[in-house]
Amino acid sequence: MNTSSRPINLDLTRMKFPPMAIISIMHRISGVLLFLLLPFVLYLLHQSLHSQESFVLLQQTLTSFVMKFFVWVLISAVCFHFLAGIRHMLMDCGLGESVKTARLTAYFIMALEVIVMIFVGVWLW
Repeated sequence: MNTSSRPINLDLTRMKFPPMAIISIMHRISGVLLFLLLPFVLYLLHQSLHSQESFVLLQQTLTSFVMKFFVWVLISAVCFHFLAGIRHMLMDCGLGESVKTARLTAYFIMALEVIVMIFVGVWLW
């Protein structure tokens, strides 16, 4: 057995992932992002419900570019996680498990998410 020809470390940047794998990885990343942004969202909710003055201050704060960007990332992550989650649940039920259908739905989710991100960006700005 010749072990010298085996790779020691995989170079993930040189590997070509199928669209199904990309959607799956992005679904996990969006879930982690939602988890990390949850304290931020809860803080905003707290500020909006604390008093009328804090609500007005929050409205003024949300007009800044940085806050709009965070809200855009949050809404985009929620939408992507929802869409990819529906796709995963349908596949768990046995729908769209063939490679051709899975590839088609992966491209569909990617295209739909780009459209959603554009609409959310236009809506926020």
